[in-house]
Order: sequence, then structure tokens, then C-alpha cells
Amino acid sequence: IQKVMFMKEVNSETIPPSIRKLLSFATSEIKVDQEYENYLNSLNRQLYSFELEGEIVGCIGIEFSSLIECEIKHIAVSLVQRGKGIGSKMINYITEQYPIISAETDNDAVGFYRDFGFDITSLGEKYPGVERFLCKYKKQEPY
Repeated sequence: IQKVMFMKEVNSETIPPSIRKLLSFATSEIKVDQEYENYLNSLNRQLYSFELEGEIVGCIGIEFSSLIECEIKHIAVSLVQRGKGIGSKMINYITEQYPIISAETDNDAVGFYRDFGFDITSLGEKYPGVERFLCKYKKQEPY
């Protein structure tokens, strides 16, 4: 059975409830509306949803700094769909457009980025008791 899945740009004026929930996993609840507004109003930010059989189960938000480089600002997968490769599929989608990707994360997600092939650098304790990591990915050019 082939499951229908695709990435889609999110740009509705009001935040869809499923996107609100996903963004709340990737940022604090009180920042969700502000972050969504940033995606709508900033020319160098883009938010994508990942749909599986008609249901939004993931989202990834990026900020591009050049034609070939971007930073993952938010990435989230619904609780019931975690561990099924959706996060990797979203990053694969982004790497097709931007060969250089960075992300800043905490200890909870650093393994995900390491497993994908990102180089990891500790940024130390940016917040009291919270170590942060810079994750950098550079797509290998085929020879």
C-alpha cells in the first residue's frame, strides 16, 4: 500500500490548528503565534507542512541566508508519527533546495541531527542548565 505524502508551503492567514500544535512542540506555547507571523511576513522565512494521507503530521520552518544556505528554525512531528522517518523526509526535502543547512538544538534532538549526518558543535550553556548545539550539514557533491 502506497501512502500519499507530500510537503506543502503553509501560508494561510490564520494558523491551522494542526500547525499550531506542531509549532508548540518546537517552540514555547506563548511564542507560537509570533513565530507563525514571522513565517507569514518575512521574505526569508518559509514554513512547510508534511501531510500523510490528508493529515498534517509534521512541519519544518527555515530561514534562508543565501540561495544555497538555510537554518532550520523549527521542526516537529506529531506524537503518534514520531520515529517513522518523517523528520528525515522533511530534511531531505530541504536539502534538495539548500545544500548547506544549520540548526541549533538541545540535547534531546542532537542525536537526530547526528544520525542524519550533521556535524555537531557544542555551544555550551546558552541558558542556565541547558546545553545547546550547532548542527551543520553540507550536502556531498557527486563526483
